[in-house]
Amino acid sequence: METIYEALRKYADSDAYPFHMPGHKRTTGWLTDPFQIDITEIDGFDNLHCAEGIILEAQKRAAKLYGAEESFFLVNGSTAGILSAISSCVKKDGRILMARNSHKSAYHAVFLRNLDVVYLYPKTIKEYGINGGYDSEEIEKILESDDKIEAVFLTSPTYDGIVSDIKEIAQIVHRHRIPLIVDEAHGAHFGMAEGFPKSAVENGADLVIQSLHKTLPSLTQTAILHRNGNRIDRERLMKYLQIYQTSSPSYIFMAAMDECLTQMAKNREGMFQDFQKNLSDFREDTKGLKMIHLPSEELKGKDGVFDFDPSKLILSVRESKKSGKWLMERLREEFHLELEMACGDYALAMTSICDRKEGFQRLSHALHQIDLQLCEEKKTGNQKESDKEKSREEIFNKKEEKILFSLQKMECAARIGQMEEEETERVAWENCVGRVAGEYAYLYPPGIPLLVPGEIVTEGLVKQITYYRKRKFRIQGLSDDSGNTLLVSLKRM
Repeated sequence: METIYEALRKYADSDAYPFHMPGHKRTTGWLTDPFQIDITEIDGFDNLHCAEGIILEAQKRAAKLYGAEESFFLVNGSTAGILSAISSCVKKDGRILMARNSHKSAYHAVFLRNLDVVYLYPKTIKEYGINGGYDSEEIEKILESDDKIEAVFLTSPTYDGIVSDIKEIAQIVHRHRIPLIVDEAHGAHFGMAEGFPKSAVENGADLVIQSLHKTLPSLTQTAILHRNGNRIDRERLMKYLQIYQTSSPSYIFMAAMDECLTQMAKNREGMFQDFQKNLSDFREDTKGLKMIHLPSEELKGKDGVFDFDPSKLILSVRESKKSGKWLMERLREEFHLELEMACGDYALAMTSICDRKEGFQRLSHALHQIDLQLCEEKKTGNQKESDKEKSREEIFNKKEEKILFSLQKMECAARIGQMEEEETERVAWENCVGRVAGEYAYLYPPGIPLLVPGEIVTEGLVKQITYYRKRKFRIQGLSDDSGNTLLVSLKRM
């Protein structure tokens, strides 16, 4: 049987091109001897949980680069930062205003602290079936009507690169004398160069969590948390960072973060110039596509979109009868291009400063080939034999667009933490409407729950789940591996 290492080596030695994270794209050679530099907290090498030497100095360099008052290395990924941020800002059994399109780790923090959640739903960009930004006026109304909210947690940018007006939102939140936490996991490159959005650090957020490995040349699982202002109890934050992070932090991870950010401080100007040239050339090369569309600057100014990350390539096939999954599989199987994810009728390619011109050219060539095929199919009504069976399962039903690809608005009947103590029963999805969910259901990536414990199952959600299951998407979070049933509360709440 093939080992994990053997499988990784085979993939690395193939001609597969990675349009997915991590951001180093398997090209950098900064850390060439991982076993030789893998140590523990020996004399002279400091301690992450009580940093006062080389680790402290590295974190200070990171804070200077991003313009933060203080920065902390996260060796357990952004997940550890999100758990620590929410736990330190909201008392146990307290209340938080949280974006409903938050990563599952935010929901785990809510569960661990038994929090009461007021959900903020993003707007929907109906043209592409993706989440938009947040309405700052809605945030103000919620905070004015509820003085028990202790913190606000938002995601910006989204997985798709949508950026909200964090500067304005921060001002609103601060008028109510509570902190703003921003999950900026996909924006570690923000503020590094002109042409990219400003970071939430610069825009006034109190705590900002970034995954270095997503968009910068660092190892998977490396992230950073930035602190600003006096609205955060620093001692509580430090306590929870120790709770949610391993007691044996990897020096390889910390070295990767420090080296990554050192290179950004020294060489980012040239790196980002080349990157922006490649992105600009790629978007110019793909302007003529007729059946595949790449949204960008035109998204700004509507649906809550304040800015857009140009490094995220949304490849929409909404004009065709294909799905994003079909496009992703086609690019992998025929052109050996591996994308980050597919959802609904689009696929997502993630790029970084480590992407090569050759990669962008390969993707452009592949999209032109596929676009030509889609145009021919539209013109003649025919399909390749190899695609007929797939298309039967992948056809996009326009009538169900809002049901299938938007985040459903759900009603909460109980806190997430409360559901752990509730008696549950396993019920087939088609019989769950009106019942209270006892477990999560989500697609990964992006890891945003379609359903949260304590929410009432709607008919629209059941249709959404049924659609995804028929098209072979793996619904995670369910205790039933077959995906046929859901745990629901025995009580009718």
